Amino acid sequence: MMIEAKNVNFYYGDFHALKDISINMEPNTVTAFIGPSGCGKSTFLRLFNRMNDLIPNTKLTGECLIDGEDIYASGVPVDELRKKVGMVFQKPNPFPKSIFENVAYGLRVNGIRDRKLIEQRVEESLTAAALWGEVKDKLKKSAFELSGGQQQRLCIARALAISPSIVLMDEPASALDPISTSKIEELIHDLKQRYTIVIVTHNMQQAARVSDKTGFFMLGRLVEFGDTKKIFINPENEETQNYITGRFG
Repeated sequence: MMIEAKNVNFYYGDFHALKDISINMEPNTVTAFIGPSGCGKSTFLRLFNRMNDLIPNTKLTGECLIDGEDIYASGVPVDELRKKVGMVFQKPNPFPKSIFENVAYGLRVNGIRDRKLIEQRVEESLTAAALWGEVKDKLKKSAFELSGGQQQRLCIARALAISPSIVLMDEPASALDPISTSKIEELIHDLKQRYTIVIVTHNMQQAARVSDKTGFFMLGRLVEFGDTKKIFINPENEETQNYITGRFG
């Protein structure tokens, strides 16, 4: 699915957190957002499944579109939107349930009762998250028995179970060791065949490895956006150049 922002401004109270951002993100690509802490990357990411709605005293102007539809238009069912747009957070956050029930949870919440269908979707989602082979014999065990990297892949499987079209990932590997991180990166590469993926990362090498397009945020502005290779090798903007070469940030 195509994701677009048109002249987006976002405010926390009086604080102008995002400043006039316009961007198009193509279907079946990985888009990475980089930039210093507090520059607006995660705030922008969370606009696309309306997570910021949960924060009091915020205001949005401009348009956020998914396949041409403004997701903030009145009457848009937020629950339906969140089925389309899966979210994976920085720290693995499995539920205090079995491995199986973690993945089945979203299906049950959405009214699916057919046991066979649930079993099939759980297996498909764990397979897609490159975890099935490691957990297929211990699906009844607690999710907390898994390693951190496995827990994060379980959270990805949970997001995939409800068949989204878009997967948002907010620093999905920052709490993980290098081996788990490389598994998550391989997984992102595989998943883009079926999903549009947007990832926020502090790790510039990670952005360079996994993404097709990269956006550089600075103080609430989208300074530069383009092909990842070009952003890292030959950026047009001096601020981008300085950040990538480590002169600040």
